[in-house]
Amino acid sequence: MELNDRICVVTGGGSGIGRASAHAFAAEGARLVIVADLDEAKAIEVAESIDGNARGVGLDVADEAAVTNLCESIENNDGPIDLFFSNAGYGAPGGLDLSNDTWQRMMDVHMTSHLTVARALVPGMVARGEGYLFSTASAAGLLTQIDSGPYAVSKAAAVAFAEWLSINYGNAGVKVSVLCPQAVRTNIIGEDLDAWDKFASSGQASQDGILEPEDVAQMVVDTIRNENFLLLPHEQVGTYMQRKAADPDRWISGMQRFHARLEAARD
Repeated sequence: MELNDRICVVTGGGSGIGRASAHAFAAEGARLVIVADLDEAKAIEVAESIDGNARGVGLDVADEAAVTNLCESIENNDGPIDLFFSNAGYGAPGGLDLSNDTWQRMMDVHMTSHLTVARALVPGMVARGEGYLFSTASAAGLLTQIDSGPYAVSKAAAVAFAEWLSINYGNAGVKVSVLCPQAVRTNIIGEDLDAWDKFASSGQASQDGILEPEDVAQMVVDTIRNENFLLLPHEQVGTYMQRKAADPDRWISGMQRFHARLEAARD
């Protein structure tokens, strides 16, 4: 799909990959870019910084009614949504110690929000014979996230849902892609440079590197143009996936050793 003269929506658009992608979509000639973010002020700021037709709105993607109403409002007032980039997300460490509400909130943001968008838009896309649903998951959804159980599980659910959508609606013209990066310099950690330096020197980021949001956004545009399903900005993730599939027990053992090294480094 080419983005020229298209209506595009980006959630989590107030910063990071979302902000960079909103700018990239506009640069591709999008007719309208809707920048949605939990922080409405940031969404409006990004929209106002775009060289093109853009509008910023506040949106909690975990609010089913709010997501549905936004989709209906855009399609009633501006025209059919051609591309919905479900990019909103956040991180939270912990696992068994976290409450069910904390686990559920992350599922709502990282997976159920994609379901809500699909329910709102897929029927119209099928009727038109075209449309694009793009979601940001994570390499954690393909591998795991050692320090966050709900993050790993919710991102895995996001990947599985994207696969299901593509299999069931791809022949009807609905294109589906999922973005699975490792470390990208976004506000998931924050804007503290010392925190980023510490992150870059530890864990998987020290091995595979930290990408800039603008570079990932260009990969998103290229993926949309080529209509590929899986976007792996860190190519190493493909190798890790192959190792995991070839010998799951060996992969788990290796991850256990990696976890032990991380714990030792913290001590």
